[in-house]
Amino acid sequence: MVENEPCPLEWSDLDDAELLLQAANTAGEISLKYFKAANEVWYKGGDSPVSEADQQVNIYLKRTFEFTRPDYGWLSEETDDDPVRLDKQKVLVVDPIDGTRGFIEGRPEWCISIAIVEAGRPVEAVLFCPAMKRMFQASAGGGATENGTPIATGIPEGLPKVTGSKKLITTMRENMSRMVDVTDFIPSLAYRIAMVATGELDAAFARPGASEWDLAAADLILTEAGGILTNSQGEVLGYNLEQVNSPALIAASREHHTSIMKLAKSGGILQ
Repeated sequence: MVENEPCPLEWSDLDDAELLLQAANTAGEISLKYFKAANEVWYKGGDSPVSEADQQVNIYLKRTFEFTRPDYGWLSEETDDDPVRLDKQKVLVVDPIDGTRGFIEGRPEWCISIAIVEAGRPVEAVLFCPAMKRMFQASAGGGATENGTPIATGIPEGLPKVTGSKKLITTMRENMSRMVDVTDFIPSLAYRIAMVATGELDAAFARPGASEWDLAAADLILTEAGGILTNSQGEVLGYNLEQVNSPALIAASREHHTSIMKLAKSGGILQ
């Protein structure tokens, strides 16, 4: 099976951007074998699902990067955290499948998220949505693309189009229906942020508790597309931290971040 095959020897000679792209493509092939197919599911931490697909993609990516980038640290949702990463110059931050619940339900909005973090910020990122054939990529200072075409945040026309977790969507519909256009729930947080980067959404909100692996790749893609991901005080996020969970967050274009953040606070979304 693909999962057990070593990556090609020549991958060690690729630059980081191309390596992430190649690894994400193969990880996508692996994940699609389990999508809408036999896929064992169990639960961790009470009600958080993890599936055979998550594990197999994680095994493949960890093995690939151990072989091609042995000096990089590693942080993944599906690997026990090793504090050795805190002393590494560069760290791979990975979510094998972001949006596992949606994946299990057969929804297409799930992603493979891979970022390289240096000096506390992502510098290379790939976010691959295999079921939708959407490959987002960004390099610090180099812009962001979808399937090789440059992307940029949009300009709201009418009410800002926004989304968030199921609970936040309920709150926004109750408190902010005259101020924003609230979309239906999208399972993957990383994909919601990518949709802000493309201009499909004007803002995406997250409750406290999102982890670095949910955010790192999407953060860089949004930033390079002209947007910004911050906490409720307007501060950008740091990565490769000892504490990997984040406070409440907002993703929006730079031009409209402040105004949308004010709307969210008035509606009780960001505290």
